[in-house]
Amino acid sequence: MRYWHLAVGLFFLGWIFMYADRTILSPVLGDIESEFGLSGAQLGLINSVFFLTYALMQIPSGALADRIGKKVVLVPGFLLFAIGTALTGLVGKFGWLLGARALTGMGEGTYYSTQYALSSEVIPERRRSLGSAVINSGMAFGISLGFIGSSFVATDLDLGWRASFLIFSIPTALVAIAIWLLVRDRTGMAEEREESSEGGASIKELLTDRTLLMIYATIFCSLYGFFVILTWLPYFLQEVWGLEGSRVGFIASLVPFAAIPGALFFSSFSDRLSRRKPLALVLLPLAAVCIALIVFNQQSFPLLVATLIAYGLVGKLALDPVLVAWIADHVPRRSYATAFGIFNFAGMVSSIIAPYVTGWLADRTGSLSAGFYLAGALLLLGMVSMSLAREQKTPATAPKPRTVQART
Repeated sequence: MRYWHLAVGLFFLGWIFMYADRTILSPVLGDIESEFGLSGAQLGLINSVFFLTYALMQIPSGALADRIGKKVVLVPGFLLFAIGTALTGLVGKFGWLLGARALTGMGEGTYYSTQYALSSEVIPERRRSLGSAVINSGMAFGISLGFIGSSFVATDLDLGWRASFLIFSIPTALVAIAIWLLVRDRTGMAEEREESSEGGASIKELLTDRTLLMIYATIFCSLYGFFVILTWLPYFLQEVWGLEGSRVGFIASLVPFAAIPGALFFSSFSDRLSRRKPLALVLLPLAAVCIALIVFNQQSFPLLVATLIAYGLVGKLALDPVLVAWIADHVPRRSYATAFGIFNFAGMVSSIIAPYVTGWLADRTGSLSAGFYLAGALLLLGMVSMSLAREQKTPATAPKPRTVQART
């Protein structure tokens, strides 16, 4: 096995448990609502406080990783994530529940920038989109594992909503240990300096480059829609379609399962095309239509299933590896972690807003439809942002010139 295959496999596992932790909450929102006597806005706040601390960690952890080492930031953060997950299942008051989710968000907030910086260093450039898609597919497996596992443990096994958090905290800690033992960090190594004669880009340069700004705006719009579905789809299936137990988890899991072939296909095509922008312009409007159709159709269950599968094929999980590869094409190697931190921060801002706003709109209108329609409209806005980004086509097998100026 080539080393980059091993690294991709471990980071794939990391994303499984990152997203399992996020989705084990969704199927048990009704139980938490009943136990603590919460409103729709307060239910949304549980996810919003998690994503607030997660987003706030993105840029600091990325900048720190570029300075002192990516692994020494990633692994302690992942262990903190495991501790926060366990505490979520132990707390007895709503305020402490919010605190546990905030702690979990802080731990998970160290992963995105450091992981994609490490993987972008070792994945061959001609396989960059595909390698990122394989890593990204861990999100899909994690979403499915969280939806199905939480529903099964809490409802089918009748162990209650707390049990899933305690169970998932154990393999999460084991993944952190495996990454520490098996992944190499080239930060500051002579080999890394020899292979990359370029310097780094400042945070100001990464925040003022036009193409990067358009990519940041696009990921904000894409993730807003994704987190509306991630947070509220199980609740929607229970309240509107009357589904219960593991059936909720199975239907909600159609989105991530469908995303796996979609992401692999589109990322592989992007590598062969040596372009990122055309695919993004196709995927964004298709995803907007799918999100709107989820709530527009409340009569045909087969159409609902088809819509969820279609969103999985063209939605956030298919777009992500294309944008990740575009960032790696565009910035100097020594600024990878910082650039990915800013990129993910832009997306995670939407995840802070989306759960709460969707719940607030549901309280005001008596329906989740308005929140889903807003998500679809933002995806169309993301398509406009993407059309303003600049991309230079280069041969897929040749090194791509950086368009953010490096400081030497």
